[in-house]
Amino acid sequence: MNGTPWPVADFDPVRRLRVVAATTPGAAVRETVIDAPFETVWSVAADLERTMPQWLPDIRTARLTPPQGAARAARAALLVTGHTRLRARFDLELTPGWCLMRSRFLLGGMAAHPESATSTRFAFLGAFRLPAAGPASAVLRPLTDPLAARSLRRFRGLVLADGKPK
Repeated sequence: MNGTPWPVADFDPVRRLRVVAATTPGAAVRETVIDAPFETVWSVAADLERTMPQWLPDIRTARLTPPQGAARAARAALLVTGHTRLRARFDLELTPGWCLMRSRFLLGGMAAHPESATSTRFAFLGAFRLPAAGPASAVLRPLTDPLAARSLRRFRGLVLADGKPK
């Protein structure tokens, strides 16, 4: 070693989510710029228990363990119940501008990065985690892409409505 420092690649959260999508077979990532400050956008995104059921139509309830009011660690569990009574436990990584959720069969993510003082780039990722996901990615992407696009539109509407339920 000659003492030369190693190069460092530091990505903002949205670019980081793009890397996750690029390395996950069948993943769909959609993004948009929302005319709202980062703090406003992320306060809606990070309020998982209240807002996820409003913008992800397949979710009936989302519960954090420990509860959202407790001192929150960067890692937690998210228990999700769907309208069809399907249940999933997600391992959750949640920090400002970054959320990655992994269950046995699903991968979800959100990322936000300020574009300016009054606008925020927001990205949403959805993917199935299946043993044959690599070979099946041509079939999975057409399923996940419209879901990601629809969820992103609903989220954007929720933020622009100041996070109030419609």
